[in-house]
Amino acid sequence: MSEFRLYFQLGMEHILDPQGYDHILFVIALCAIYLMSDWKKVLILVTAFTVGHSITLALATLELVRFNSELIEFLIPLTILLTAISNLFRKEHSIHSSKIQANYLLAVLFGLIHGLGFSNFLRSILGKDRSIFTQLLAFNIGLEIGQIIIVGLFLTITLILVDIFGVKRRDWRMIISSAVGGIALILMLENKYW
Repeated sequence: MSEFRLYFQLGMEHILDPQGYDHILFVIALCAIYLMSDWKKVLILVTAFTVGHSITLALATLELVRFNSELIEFLIPLTILLTAISNLFRKEHSIHSSKIQANYLLAVLFGLIHGLGFSNFLRSILGKDRSIFTQLLAFNIGLEIGQIIIVGLFLTITLILVDIFGVKRRDWRMIISSAVGGIALILMLENKYW
């Protein structure tokens, strides 16, 4: 197996790993306000998140940025909670009103935090290797594909429930965002930084 393929698979498996469900929750929180017809917006949103975490993933893996891992483990569920809360208060018309939405910028910003969390995993498998461009690229592409799989599954469930069975879009958004927010709050309490 080529090195690129190995790191691609590691990235995809890392995001899809049920034990790392905090990353899955974040992607679901990002998607909770969208329908299948909004797939382009969701793809941009997920890619914005990937760009953010790719930056800090590279910097932290190369040890150009140092951070307190306990703080990051607290901040990751905080980003999930903040995303869920913003979904609860988002007006329906604001989802469609502008091309550049605030949640795109938040996805990049929160991606920076999540990238620091991913870096511990990636650094542990890279060891002392300093020539990591190919590995980082493959890992990030794997993460992006994994996120797209999560998005595809979530939007398909949304399509079935909202478009076919008639669940109100607002109700669906509230249920998903409240559930994700509640789980994020529990994760924050488990990873208390203070």
